[in-house]
Amino acid sequence: MGYRLPLDSLPWAALGDLAPAHQADPTWPRRPLPPAPAPVRAQAAGGAAPAQGVSAAGTVRTALCVEPRGGVLHVFLPPVPDAEGWLALVAAVEGAAADTGLAVQLEGYGAPSDARLRLLQVTPDPGVIEVNIHHSTSWDELAATTRRLYQEARACRLGAEKFMLDGRHIGTGGGNHITVGGPTPLESPFLRRPDLLGSLVAYWHNHPSLSYLFSGLFTGPTSQAPRADEARSDTAYELQTALRQLPVDGSSPPWLVDRVMRHLLIDLTGNTHRAEFCIDKLYSPDSAGGRRGLLELRAFEMPPHPEMSLAQQLLVRALVARFWREPYRAPLAQWGTQLGDRWALPWAVEKDFAEVLAETRAAGIPLDDGWFAPHREFRFPRQGAVVVDGVELELRQAIEHWHVLGEEGSANGTARYVDSSVERLQVRLSGATPGRHVVTVNGVPCPLHATGTGGEYVCGVRYRAWCPPSCLHPTVGVHAPLVFDVVDRWNARALFGCTYHVSHPGGLAYEVRPVNANAAETRRQSRFVPFGLTPGERPIGDVPIDADFPFTLDLRRGS
Repeated sequence: MGYRLPLDSLPWAALGDLAPAHQADPTWPRRPLPPAPAPVRAQAAGGAAPAQGVSAAGTVRTALCVEPRGGVLHVFLPPVPDAEGWLALVAAVEGAAADTGLAVQLEGYGAPSDARLRLLQVTPDPGVIEVNIHHSTSWDELAATTRRLYQEARACRLGAEKFMLDGRHIGTGGGNHITVGGPTPLESPFLRRPDLLGSLVAYWHNHPSLSYLFSGLFTGPTSQAPRADEARSDTAYELQTALRQLPVDGSSPPWLVDRVMRHLLIDLTGNTHRAEFCIDKLYSPDSAGGRRGLLELRAFEMPPHPEMSLAQQLLVRALVARFWREPYRAPLAQWGTQLGDRWALPWAVEKDFAEVLAETRAAGIPLDDGWFAPHREFRFPRQGAVVVDGVELELRQAIEHWHVLGEEGSANGTARYVDSSVERLQVRLSGATPGRHVVTVNGVPCPLHATGTGGEYVCGVRYRAWCPPSCLHPTVGVHAPLVFDVVDRWNARALFGCTYHVSHPGGLAYEVRPVNANAAETRRQSRFVPFGLTPGERPIGDVPIDADFPFTLDLRRGS
């Protein structure tokens, strides 16, 4: 009922009749909230001032709507500009509910943004339940809240993991966004020291593992949390220019950091919320709700276990503490096409993240590599491996950026699809003899690169896994199954290999998702066959290497 009020029946207010209604700026100094008021009894609620709002020429323009539905009394709260008035209104409703003995459900407008209120918000979202927990003031409180959240979700038969049709174990796609701020907006470390935000942005830029190790399947320039340099080739240059404008002594007005960084921390459409570093609640001039001193890190997917979530949050806390003591001043790297080439491989991500942990330990913060081993295995699952005579061929899932396609109209409206039909595997060959052993996939030699470890080589293989009605390059067919061979160039013959099936190895279609982890593992194991071995002589000449994507063999381009 609250959304269907007969607003047209209200008389038009003359200029000056209404006092300007606005939300108080959250940076203004405020007194502590008074103790919880005693419940206001029903007979006294009729004259309660907080629910009346502002009148124009004697007309009440704010309404409290009460409607019985399904045996419950639903109370639609009007917008109230301050926390004191909102709490008094809720106390009046509670008092009336206590007097009448009725079950009451509050709905309508929530509490105004106020640092003195601790809010726990649960919102239904497509495919997930979004839970925004209240801020924590200590590590013990944060750990207890995270563990309790997972426990309560499990009790409701909810989880942060699922299985794809092919048996792959993934997250739900829900974000594990980490929000950092202060007790009040002006106490936020990012407003007190704008260089702290600059240090985090620059460090994430120079270490792509922080962007990709904890993310979900949807990555890339059109994802929910794109890196600043994924969409525009000149962003690194402009970002470096902006970082030089952030003072290191903290002597800057709070609005400076928003003005300097706002138009760079965006996605390719200019959306400030859909960015890896979201600052639309830091100190935005647009509204009072945007001046809360908060930085939201969005490139984190909800992991399946609470301890994995706590490891992510511990890493962020460690880097904030590290850069508060010593700002990060290294120049920004120009990654270019490497973000879709070398940094798509688990080997590169794991090596870079090991460097992040080593640097943090050197700064006096002891982070153990083993704490993040579950993240590595969950993000880059091993599909299978074959070992013959000390030479090992291993396949792991790699990163493939998904792209939002162009608009397509229909009788039901306009849609934009996401192309998830292309996948990528990492091929790792260890124990090989340089110049002798080569890996081919479907007869095409792979551009293997040495990792620095003796006899170990890696590369990525892009392939079309399935062909949807709308996708990039729709005339390119499916490449599965992928037959890998380890070829001895000296003798021009295949030594051993393996076969990777994208879906059912018998060519059937799975009709339902796996019912549990055992069923999912069975599907994963059945898709990897530990033999390939294409017969006949296999002379291998020079392996062609793409200058822009040297680590990648793209089967969509043929041989």
